[in-house]
Amino acid sequence: MNITIIGTGYVGIVTGACFADKGNKVICVDNNEAKVESLKKGEVTIYEPSLSDLVIKNYQNGNLEFTTDLKEGVQKSDIIFYCLPTPQGGDGQADLRIVLQVSSQIGEYFNSPKIIVNKSTVPVGTSKLVKERLLKNANNKFEVASNPEFLREGSAVYDFMNPERVVIGTESNFAKEKLTELYSPFVNSKEQILATDIASSELIKYAANSFLATKISFINEISNLAEITGGNISDIAKGMGMDSRIGSKFLEAGVGYGGSCFPKDVAALEFQGREAKLDLEIVKATRRTNFRQRELFIHKIEKYFQKNPNLKKELAILGLAFKSETDDVRESPAVDVIKSLTMQEFKTTSYDPKALETFQMFNPDLETLYLNSYQKAIEGKKVVVILTDWKEFGSQEFLDYLEKMEVKTIFDGRNMFDLEEMDKRNFDYISIGRKKIVKN
Repeated sequence: MNITIIGTGYVGIVTGACFADKGNKVICVDNNEAKVESLKKGEVTIYEPSLSDLVIKNYQNGNLEFTTDLKEGVQKSDIIFYCLPTPQGGDGQADLRIVLQVSSQIGEYFNSPKIIVNKSTVPVGTSKLVKERLLKNANNKFEVASNPEFLREGSAVYDFMNPERVVIGTESNFAKEKLTELYSPFVNSKEQILATDIASSELIKYAANSFLATKISFINEISNLAEITGGNISDIAKGMGMDSRIGSKFLEAGVGYGGSCFPKDVAALEFQGREAKLDLEIVKATRRTNFRQRELFIHKIEKYFQKNPNLKKELAILGLAFKSETDDVRESPAVDVIKSLTMQEFKTTSYDPKALETFQMFNPDLETLYLNSYQKAIEGKKVVVILTDWKEFGSQEFLDYLEKMEVKTIFDGRNMFDLEEMDKRNFDYISIGRKKIVKN
């Protein structure tokens, strides 16, 4: 099929490369000339495992093109995917200005019937707004559909190629059949494709992400109770996860969720509830708990230094991305941790295997010294704070290095280590929801 992807951000570039890899002719359109030129050279502007190889392969074989010419992209395609940013506004509402601006623009370029597909995460009713904008200038027939993405950063290419489900929201059998045909090479059975109405499709993405965020916030609340009462959250989560009705995923206690999806989608769902005159109490509690989890972690660090006044207020922050295997730093817990500790006159050095540049770009005013290895960041009498679960930080080599340090204190916001091993190594190890081993 002939496909155009409008927007080459995280979702757009993954979507375009994966469709192209199945033999479709894909044009990716972006108004950022520098990004388009970089992509033509095979330089992907985000870090995502195996994505760069996929882009280079399909660009070289002619299945994948990049351009700034929106008209060309629209006229050469039958299906047009919106992979556009919908950032969170001050009140939590999704900002649809870019989506609607593009919709106002592309109708006059239609030279044949088109299917316009919203892959961007958008609130219920957006497809109607898109349709209204398109109708003002459309020179040909078109249909609007919804096809939310469910990609996990760090495994996005795998997720696209091996989807657990594909959700398609349409108003006609023609659009449903076309999109079902497009996704057929990615699924083992058509039962993995859920065809529904557009409103349901738009809401599924918000409901799914908010539910997963709720699981994270719930286990974090239980971790706080476990810490006070003497329980071990790792065992508690394992016991809960063994129940097939609950499952083990998203039951890892820590400093809270971040990234481009969960915070934005939870806030947007809460806003949609207010608009519908509904008070979504669980959704509101999920968001509040997540921010409180960061505050509690910061308080642990402050309290520790109050009890150890001879320690220098110097910290090595390890992990700036909101999760491992990505360089995405949006809503990363590291931002709040560094900002708060700086206000308490702590000095910090920071390291991340992939996110150093993006973190500096998004947070130019944060006061921390960026270094290109964990060894350099830890050097000196520094307490270590782990905020991202990179494999590098969980290695024996890492622990062996820390064991040589004069200060052997670790605040682990991701529960990466076994309590008994840390005790054997004589670390002062403070994690989430787990009491330090107390010897008789």
